[in-house]
Amino acid sequence: MSKSEAELQEVIDNLRRIFQAVNECSRNAERETELTGPQLWALQILAQDSPLRVSELAHQMFLTPATVVGIVDRLEAKGLVNRMRSLEDRRAVDLTLTVKGQEVLGKAPKVAQVMLLKGLEALPDEQFAIVVEGMQQMVRILGAEHLIPQPLHS
Repeated sequence: MSKSEAELQEVIDNLRRIFQAVNECSRNAERETELTGPQLWALQILAQDSPLRVSELAHQMFLTPATVVGIVDRLEAKGLVNRMRSLEDRRAVDLTLTVKGQEVLGKAPKVAQVMLLKGLEALPDEQFAIVVEGMQQMVRILGAEHLIPQPLHS
């Protein structure tokens, strides 16, 4: 099957739409909460499943612990997250939401990361495999295999 100009245009347009949607979600989140998408996503995870350690939060966000430490540092500075020594292991630190964090989350819009995760999880296995392969192809086409994934608008 040869690639028509219309099909190529559709691929490029769909990539632009994805970037626009992520940027719009992030701008809305920042405008309404003064938080970035990843910061808001971290709060949403903590609201559902806390206390959590940084390593577990990083795992759920598909990011490195070092990246998540920066996100948590900014959330803690805003009074939205508490770090507390674990009662089970005094060497470990647990993360929880503060009352202020819960209030901010209560009025926050959806973030793109959550919409993507829910949508991908809902796909049938065959369609999910197609998405995985397509994204791997895009990374190869752009020569981006060496890049370390960073949060969207951290």
